Formats: sequence, structure tokens, C-alpha cells
Amino acid sequence: MATLLKDTFTPTEKLRAEARKHVEQGPITESYPEDRPVIVEQLNRALATEWVCVLRYLRHAYCISGVIAEPIKAHFLEHAREEQVHAGKLAERIVQLGGEPDLNPATLTKRSHAEYKTGESIEDMIRENLIAERIAVEAYRELIRFIGDRDPTTRVLLEGILAQEEEHADELRDLLEN
Repeated sequence: MATLLKDTFTPTEKLRAEARKHVEQGPITESYPEDRPVIVEQLNRALATEWVCVLRYLRHAYCISGVIAEPIKAHFLEHAREEQVHAGKLAERIVQLGGEPDLNPATLTKRSHAEYKTGESIEDMIRENLIAERIAVEAYRELIRFIGDRDPTTRVLLEGILAQEEEHADELRDLLEN
């Protein structure tokens, strides 16, 4: 048992010494994955996707009209707010990983997984948002698989966002069916 613990855990003195090295890197320690720049790049793509979704949801909320528009407008506004929260969390994590969030509006749609489709009718708007949510679900699932156990903090963050994106897709599917 003692050998197993010795092989599993870094000795306290070594942990202390390593923590003092490169203190300017904040939470980034030697155990972080070497491909951290790739993770940051992919998080920036997710960040772009979230902002494109915020903008699309807001446009749809402002442009929707008709007798049945108010409850759907409320859904769109709530989803826009939640997507903006996702964007904030992604941007914070990018900075924690030593990167910079790319919020350049000139390249946002090029970096986004989802498209900015306006939709002509209420049904079109719901469908375009559902398609974007399905894209986000798959993109987050792929990124979570890529990260695996190498960066548990990022993985947990992405899993939380994924769960909410799945809820959005489920709600939009229900709206589309009704």
C-alpha cells in the first residue's frame, strides 16, 4: 500500500518546490497538458459560437411578431442570456489557461461552429436556433472527448455548458412541434 501511494502522489516537498517555480503562471503548473494552446484555440472557437448564438437569439427576439410571439420571444431572450453566460465562462477559462479571448467581431462568424441565419418566419427562427444548438452539442461533445482527463477543470466547465445546450435543443424541439 505504501508503495502504491508513493508511486501515485508527488511528495509534499516536491509539490512545494514546483509551486514556487513560475509563480507568474498562476494556476498553470507542470501537470497541465502540453497542447494547452490547442485547447485555448478550441475554446476560442466555442466562444465565437456562443457570441454568434447570442446575436442570432437577440435578433430573433426583436424581430418575432404575431399572436404567439411573446412566449417564444421570452425563450429567445432567455437563451441569449444563457449563451452570454457561457461566453463569459469560456473567456475566463481561456485567460486562466494563459490565452486571450478572441472577441474580434470581424472574424466571429468565421470562427464559430454555428451560422448566423436570420429565418423569415417564427418556425424558421426556431429551426435555425435548434440547428445551432445541435451543432453546439456536437462540438462540445467532441471537445470534451479531446480533453478527456488531461484538464478536468475545462472538462467540467464544458460538461455544464453542454447540459444547458442540450436543454435548449430540447426546448426548441418542443416549440417546433407545437
